[in-house]
Amino acid sequence: MDKAVKKQNYSAPALEKGLDIIELLSDQETGLSQSEIARALGRSVSEIFRMLVVLMERGYVAQEPLSDRYVLTTFLFEISHRIPKIRRLTAFAGPLMRAMVNAVKQSSHLAILTSDSVLVVGQVDSPGINNMTVRLGAKIDLWSTSSGRVILAHLPDEEVGEYFESVPLPADMSEESVRRDLRKIRDNGHEVRDSFVVRGVVNVAAPIMDHSGRAVAALTVPHIEKYNDPITFEDCRLELIRTAAELTKSLGGGAFLQDVSQAEAE
Repeated sequence: MDKAVKKQNYSAPALEKGLDIIELLSDQETGLSQSEIARALGRSVSEIFRMLVVLMERGYVAQEPLSDRYVLTTFLFEISHRIPKIRRLTAFAGPLMRAMVNAVKQSSHLAILTSDSVLVVGQVDSPGINNMTVRLGAKIDLWSTSSGRVILAHLPDEEVGEYFESVPLPADMSEESVRRDLRKIRDNGHEVRDSFVVRGVVNVAAPIMDHSGRAVAALTVPHIEKYNDPITFEDCRLELIRTAAELTKSLGGGAFLQDVSQAEAE
């Protein structure tokens, strides 16, 4: 009841229309025409036109010159990287990720949690001819990604509980089984498991911790096995753990460093 009253008292129709357009276009790879946007949102063409003009002037939306369809620009993504935490994280991560990728000849990505999913904020391709990459800026299901799982495994129980309440689990998962997996990940300090998406790919993921001991991101290698590869899977696992530890250290975290010596001893 309080939420409904608050929403009614602080309504901003013009802002809501603009946000509706942005959210609609975020799911469209080839964009939408003005009439398609109006139809999808249940708005008139004229009011959608006014919103689109403003969004284009501000750089959030662009119009394809050949099709006249409206698409999102990368401006929102650029804005997100102005956030001090993300900017600092990606600045530290870039050189370390490139060094790791060159050492293991596998691609890697860096991800953080959003309100209901995992967002890829850093990505480095393998220098080899075979690549398994996750697109920079991609949003991935929270429960079906190693990145999300290793972050959740290193968050306080009450925060994890909030995610269980707000983000639905896939049909083949239960809260009990996921909590059991998270406890195992926390005990090990990282996760090794088959990809949720691509057969034959094995994810290796480790959390990035800040000075307060919170997991703020995850570093993941989607490992693909290659014939006659002199770099073993174990080499890759240890290199990822070391790199995550270095990134944790650069952010002022220290507790995770214990997991490195434990992993190397195994």
